[in-house]
Amino acid sequence: MPVTEEAAPRVYTPFEVALVILALAVGGFGIGTGEFAVMGVLPDIATTFNVTAPQAGYVISAYALGVVVGAPIIAMLAAKVSRRNLLLGLMGVFALGNILSALAPTFGSFAVLRFLTGLPHGAYFGVAALVSASLVPVNMRARAVGWMMLGLTVATLAGTPIMSFFGQLLNWRVVFGGVGVIGLVTVVLCAIYLPRDTVAEGASMKRELVAFTRPQVWLTLLIASTGFGGMFAVFSYVAPTALEVAMMSPAWIPVIMGIFGVGMNVGNIVGSRLADISIMGTIGGMLIFNMAIMLLFSLTAANPYMLCLCVFLTGCTFAPGPAVQTRLMDVAAEGQALAAASMHSAFNVANALGAWLGGLVVTLGFGYPATGYVGMFLGLIGLGIFAVSWRMEKTARMMTTRR
Repeated sequence: MPVTEEAAPRVYTPFEVALVILALAVGGFGIGTGEFAVMGVLPDIATTFNVTAPQAGYVISAYALGVVVGAPIIAMLAAKVSRRNLLLGLMGVFALGNILSALAPTFGSFAVLRFLTGLPHGAYFGVAALVSASLVPVNMRARAVGWMMLGLTVATLAGTPIMSFFGQLLNWRVVFGGVGVIGLVTVVLCAIYLPRDTVAEGASMKRELVAFTRPQVWLTLLIASTGFGGMFAVFSYVAPTALEVAMMSPAWIPVIMGIFGVGMNVGNIVGSRLADISIMGTIGGMLIFNMAIMLLFSLTAANPYMLCLCVFLTGCTFAPGPAVQTRLMDVAAEGQALAAASMHSAFNVANALGAWLGGLVVTLGFGYPATGYVGMFLGLIGLGIFAVSWRMEKTARMMTTRR
């Protein structure tokens, strides 16, 4: 993925910036809807292809694997492609992958298509974050990234429930066809509103790989891989927790999903503003906040009111996302695009790690509330890595000052 520069450097008006970020956010909305809506139609997919529900769940893992693999590979292979053209290509592949998923004749082909559709995911968000941040003053970068990420968080609030509803009412194939249409709309919007840019002189795969030679990049990715794990450990099992522990009616499950979506949007907005004040302060403070929420969840999961409150606050733990994304841009040197894209690989590692460890403690007989303790443990690991990162940076600054 390239390090690029504007063909004709200029200052963009707030309206122009808003149109660019809106175009990119629509793409994020489509990606978020496609990633999460599948969970609501999984039983129908299993029925169509005559497989069990757990087997149908493999398509979720296939997509996540595509995200993890695709981000760094595309970042390196597309080093000499302009950001605008790359975003158009990535969203075009995403749109085509979803449309073909809707037409898949067999379960095997469907799983392969979900893997291929996941490949552009991380690279798209990484490049979109760089474009968004490049259009605003330095003190507004995290907010610009947060505005772009609203597409993803709004998808959990509106896109996923709406697509799941139509998928159950009509057919699960409608979900993927609809997401494909959103992808095509994004291509049109990006073609119209994204500024044309040129590839910076010297851009290459080797130059992007500079990011992975910097310890702070790895430490930041490790913070994301563990720090977000708690959110997934809890949310992956929130439905059975509500039904079997809080003894809530099944009718409450869509409401709880909506509450989580509201929390994600609040966390994204508040976290991006805090990050523009202090990136490291936001990351460290939110890791501590995350641990407190995970503990509260475990202690109060049997109370329906507290469960709803904790689900909202668990959604809010998405708040450090814009700060982590901006932090990667700062520490990646000339490999910004690779680092930014890898953020979403780390996010999906957190998804897999949190869900796996949460399921493990439940299987071992500790109960669904124990998923909160898993989240607290992952948060503690993330906080320890953050402390190492902060200490290394402080030491480096002191050495620079002495020179």
